[in-house]
Amino acid sequence: MASRLKKTARSTKPSSPMGEIAGKIGAMASNLGEQPSAKQVMESAQQIWLAGLGAFSKAQNEGRKVFDTLVKQGEQIEQRTRHVAEATIETAKEQASKTMEMASGKFDKLEQVFENRVHSSLNRLGVLTSKDVEALSKQVGELSEAVRALLAKEKRTSARPAAKKPVAKKAPAKKVVRKAAAKTKRA
Repeated sequence: MASRLKKTARSTKPSSPMGEIAGKIGAMASNLGEQPSAKQVMESAQQIWLAGLGAFSKAQNEGRKVFDTLVKQGEQIEQRTRHVAEATIETAKEQASKTMEMASGKFDKLEQVFENRVHSSLNRLGVLTSKDVEALSKQVGELSEAVRALLAKEKRTSARPAAKKPVAKKAPAKKVVRKAAAKTKRA
């Protein structure tokens, strides 16, 4: 059909109105010849359909293999990631521990310096520290014990009855002397 339209377009004169229409129809006919036919379009669609079915079939057959391969690769990546994460955590713990030790040492040093300065300031003001109070309490306790011991000793010595000395019988001697004196006076 397209070839007949082309022949008709060549045989008519281009200057007449019919010739112009025939030229346009000829151009359209030549475009139709260049475009794929319906049969070609159907064949292409059929091939695309068959390719899709083949891909689907292959995916069904090899899908499990692909899935298993992907799982294995995922496990390997997870193991590597876990090792890296554990190493990072361990490093962070070590750093934190070192930092805590340094901070603790510096805090202890700062605390000691502060205590020394407060102690010296209180000494200059004449305020007793807790250590001074403890030392004085200990001395008071020792003195209290010594006083109790002395009081107990004194009670023991005063509680004893005085040792009785043998008393010479002077009274009769006085009587003898008196009697003798009385005799001399009478005589």
